[in-house]
Amino acid sequence: MEIKKDILWRVYLCFLGIAVLGLVVLGKAFYIQRVQGAFWKSMGDSLHLKYMPLEGQRGTIYSEDGNMLSTSVPIFDVYVDFGADGLREKDGKRFRDNVDSLSICLANLFNDKTVEEYKRELQLGYNNKDRYYTLKKKISFVEYAQLREFPLVRQGRNKSGFIIDTRDKRINPYVLLANRTIGLSRDNAKQNVGLEQSYDSLLRGNTGQRLMRYIAGAYMPVEGAEVDAENGKDIITTLDTYMQDVAENALMKMMVGNNSLHGTAIVMETATGKIKAIANLGKQADGTYIEDLNYGVGKATEPGSIFKLATLISLMEDKYVDMNSIVDCEGGTKYFYGLRIKDSHLGTGAITVKEAFLRSSNVAFAKLADQFYHSQPSKFIEHLHKLRLDTLTGIDITASSGKPTIKKPTNRSWANTTIPYMAHGYEELVTPLHMLTLYNAVANNGVMMKPYLVNAVREYGVNVKTFQPQSFGKICSDETLIQLKECLGAVVDSAHGTAHRVMFDSAYSIAGKTGTAVTALDNRGYNKGNKIYQASFIGYFPANQPKYTMAVVIQNSNESRLIYGADVSGTVFKEISDRIYGRYLSNKKYTSTNKVDSSLYKYYGLKNELNSIFSTLSLPFTDSMVGGYWREMSLKNNSIVLTNTTNTIGNNIMPNVVGMGLKDAVYLIENMGLIVTATGRGKVINQSLAAGTPFTKGQKVLLVLN
Repeated sequence: MEIKKDILWRVYLCFLGIAVLGLVVLGKAFYIQRVQGAFWKSMGDSLHLKYMPLEGQRGTIYSEDGNMLSTSVPIFDVYVDFGADGLREKDGKRFRDNVDSLSICLANLFNDKTVEEYKRELQLGYNNKDRYYTLKKKISFVEYAQLREFPLVRQGRNKSGFIIDTRDKRINPYVLLANRTIGLSRDNAKQNVGLEQSYDSLLRGNTGQRLMRYIAGAYMPVEGAEVDAENGKDIITTLDTYMQDVAENALMKMMVGNNSLHGTAIVMETATGKIKAIANLGKQADGTYIEDLNYGVGKATEPGSIFKLATLISLMEDKYVDMNSIVDCEGGTKYFYGLRIKDSHLGTGAITVKEAFLRSSNVAFAKLADQFYHSQPSKFIEHLHKLRLDTLTGIDITASSGKPTIKKPTNRSWANTTIPYMAHGYEELVTPLHMLTLYNAVANNGVMMKPYLVNAVREYGVNVKTFQPQSFGKICSDETLIQLKECLGAVVDSAHGTAHRVMFDSAYSIAGKTGTAVTALDNRGYNKGNKIYQASFIGYFPANQPKYTMAVVIQNSNESRLIYGADVSGTVFKEISDRIYGRYLSNKKYTSTNKVDSSLYKYYGLKNELNSIFSTLSLPFTDSMVGGYWREMSLKNNSIVLTNTTNTIGNNIMPNVVGMGLKDAVYLIENMGLIVTATGRGKVINQSLAAGTPFTKGQKVLLVLN
């Protein structure tokens, strides 16, 4: 009996404990649901929902003449939510009905997988219920437009499960054109360069937000739950695409032909300081040239003889010399405190300062600077400061601007030889843009202009901010300016001028200065075999009414055939200035004489191409034939007639290709099964297999071009 009571007591105690525990659990559940429900719900959502940044469309960078230099194009990533309700309803009937035709369309569009492979991929994703399956990334807008019309996809996101994620890809439509100046836009803004970096905050706009849900190991966007981003503003640069193209082509031609290391060509609008073109090319390990660095803005070097203009300004402003003062070059060689300075042309004696400048005498300028500034070097340095040669130029891409170095007497490296060497362009470091800004000031009647690259910031076609030319003030007196212009003009006009041989035959006047600086190869000193030459020419044109000022600075290699400033940079300057003058400044008008041409001219080519050419040029013509692809064009007495050619002869009969360009001739003959070899350039003047001759496929034909 006692045992029974003891057992019952224990059972009742356990039952009571269980009842109490149940009440506690129910109470806790009620408390969590009713009191803490909102908190835990938000906590759960935070583990599965997340706001992610939504970038706006980056603004476009334009040239001054309205061409796109850098812009964003949409690219699309394609995902599939195989767990979408509409896709799986009715036991997946919609998916099964469309998977075959969809696979065919995908295979034909992307050409990367077979129809069977696409079908297996889609079926596997469906069977696994993948919620954010990556089908294709980085497709173009054209591909996206076709994809939207595919079976299943065209039924919409809820029924098809297809999710299209749009993002932007930055492109430079002109590829290398001003590539380093325009810059690159990377995901990490700190790695951007050029204008893309300087104006990043304006170009990128304001970031929006998009709600993403974490499902099956990936985040999926929640439709309709996003805060739109604000698109970036557009930048209108000062660059001119024609001038930029001309500058890059002329620079490339010289550097490739002369095996140079790197170079730059900068064109500035004289009156405003606008940079109209800036080309930068550097040689790569494989021998090609690309815009790898901004040599014009970001690389400070010893300038050489182009620095003599700064020395001449200092001497004239202090009234120590004028252009008619006499200086003895002492045969073109002289020792200064144990170090020899010599001229490239030995034998010169006593000459005027003007002649010393146009001959580019190192000895003359070293002597004058040492004579007047040896005991008062700070006076010379103060002039260089006034000319802003020790100050950043202030150009828009300051992040990559090279910092100039002008020695001061307090520097540990200062020596007795410093002033003589600085006077003719050594022991100081300046960028080509610094020197261009100085020369432009002389061209601009003594007023120095701040160089700049951006005209305006534009939003939805309306300028929200504009940039005006900014003056740094006059650099010298009018008396000095007159003499400076005469000296710069004599460099080109005088028979003894260092640039005369290259530029004397110009149809317009040019003024400027050559420079050939000795630089050390791989920083191994200036010993014989290690030294290479930096060639420079900075000038303006037309000299009587300057419109543009230009700097060309090229670093040659020890394998370069040409080394002097006039031969290398002067040649590039002349080619660029000729093209600019001919397009923008020349008043010469070309008119047709309207004389009747009695000669007969013939040309052969594809009918469609000839029609396109004549239509574009608005030239009237008559086509006497209806069928066929090839035509013989006859031009006589200013009348164009298209007739059928002997090229319509049977399949195994040699056609007549005399008069054709090589491309058309090869296209025609090789399509008939013949093997073509060619010599010469131009149009075909002879063919080894005469027209009308039978041939066999695989037979060789030699074409001779004129």
